Amino acid sequence: MAATPTSAAPQESGTAKSATPVLTARGLVKTYGRVVGLDGVDLDLYPGEVLAIIGDNGAGKSTLIKCLTGAEIPDAGTIELDGEEVRFRRPEDAKEHGIEAVYQNLAVSPALDVASNLFLGREVRKPGVMGSVFRQLDIKRMRERTRDELRRLGITTLQDVTVPIESLSGGQRQAVAVARAAAFGSKVVVLDEPTAALGVRESNQVLDLVKRLRDEGTPVILISHNMPQVFDVADRIHIQRLGRCAAIVTPQSHSRTDAVAIMTGAAEA
Repeated sequence: MAATPTSAAPQESGTAKSATPVLTARGLVKTYGRVVGLDGVDLDLYPGEVLAIIGDNGAGKSTLIKCLTGAEIPDAGTIELDGEEVRFRRPEDAKEHGIEAVYQNLAVSPALDVASNLFLGREVRKPGVMGSVFRQLDIKRMRERTRDELRRLGITTLQDVTVPIESLSGGQRQAVAVARAAAFGSKVVVLDEPTAALGVRESNQVLDLVKRLRDEGTPVILISHNMPQVFDVADRIHIQRLGRCAAIVTPQSHSRTDAVAIMTGAAEA
């Protein structure tokens, strides 16, 4: 039997400053035939916090975030953003509400440069007739905005925004994807295994980005199998098991060993 999720609203610690959630999910259910992806999952995300979601393979982590970002439509349950119920039928709906996701495949275009990737699908056109009639892109403006976003996030490894993505390292590509999410994710940024294919140094750079987003007040949902990284950056940890939320813990209340035990069913919260 799954443990009853613990109530762990964030404390006044300089990261989570509000007791009112930005994003709330209640009773989310998602099935695929006889396979249960989500079985009545609740979730709260507060301003200025990193909420990690962990769980074994098949626990429902990816299904949960897909429902929260419009990639999947839940069979039952509700999602609220800033206290108002929302219904996402596609990822574009979530993006219009300020929810941006970075998945493991990054969804970057290798042949395009850094600035073009940052504005992929949101290209800025020149003002006046050149943009409205001739559909010309405002390359200069997009590159300036890209430089501003990279500086804001403290990304110093990308000096030239005109280089193609294919010439960058894995960590730099991930930084571009995170910067794109941060630039347009006015409400929530979701990161799915952002360091899975990166080395130690590049992973630390991405985790620094996560911390910077949190410090700026942007709530982040982080999905990761890397327990040391989770316990390094997360304010709260949502543990998924067999399609349900087994517990919600914090790095202060539980150890990594405790979290793994709950995740595998060896212990209850």
